[in-house]
Amino acid sequence: MSDENTHDNDQWWLAALPRMIVWSRLRVLDSGVAEVFDCDGRVNIYESEDVARAALMDAEFRALDGMDAEDAEAWGLDLEELEPPRGEDDEELRERMVQPVKNPLTGRD
Repeated sequence: MSDENTHDNDQWWLAALPRMIVWSRLRVLDSGVAEVFDCDGRVNIYESEDVARAALMDAEFRALDGMDAEDAEAWGLDLEELEPPRGEDDEELRERMVQPVKNPLTGRD
């Protein structure tokens, strides 16, 4: 399988939990069907991008591309340090979909 992160229509979403970030990847197919790859490695299928976005928002995820520095700060995050996970395939990517957040006092995880 090729690098799953190179699709132009991929959108990254994140949720902040205490001391960790959880990522989800929203991918809209040419057919209009949307797939959400979650931190457990599941691909959830939705009939449209709007339905997938609503499901992500219901689960308290935020779109990375719609987040500004103030939004990130409200979650205790630094927008400049937020970078979606990468992997050669979905299995490798799954292992990186949950990331620890650095302690602002120590700079460590």
